[in-house]
Amino acid sequence: MDLPETMNSADIQDGDEDERVRSGPLWRHALWAVLVTVTGVALGWLGALFRIGPEEYGLPPAAPGALWPYLLAWAGIGLVLSAVLRFVATRVPVYSPSEVLIGTVMIGTRLSLGWRPEPLEVTGLAAAALLLVTIWCAVALRGAAVVRRSGDASGAV
Repeated sequence: MDLPETMNSADIQDGDEDERVRSGPLWRHALWAVLVTVTGVALGWLGALFRIGPEEYGLPPAAPGALWPYLLAWAGIGLVLSAVLRFVATRVPVYSPSEVLIGTVMIGTRLSLGWRPEPLEVTGLAAAALLLVTIWCAVALRGAAVVRRSGDASGAV
């Protein structure tokens, strides 16, 4: 069984929607990367919002400081993570790349806004997110290699 180069909506069956090769023009990949990253940053910011407001409305802020450096940092980190995921997803099927990216960026943004870490700690969080995405992509690459090998073995018999 060969991995499909491209698929149209008629080829997608019920459970295969999240696991397919994502080919297409560069602008589509860039648009996906930006939209999914913005979604992750926005959800992280919304999750941290109850800690950002004035003290009379609930919990006091976890740490003082500006929000924009952390939001911009996680937007940049999210774009790098999306580039890695999309690069692999154009070659082999990757299961739920959008959910993985949104989850890692959302958690990183939420932690950063609630804790306001120093740049070294943000780098550590970014490295952990990159490790998670790399492992996710490695599992997809390994699965595609197993499928390719089993297809070659059945074709040789």
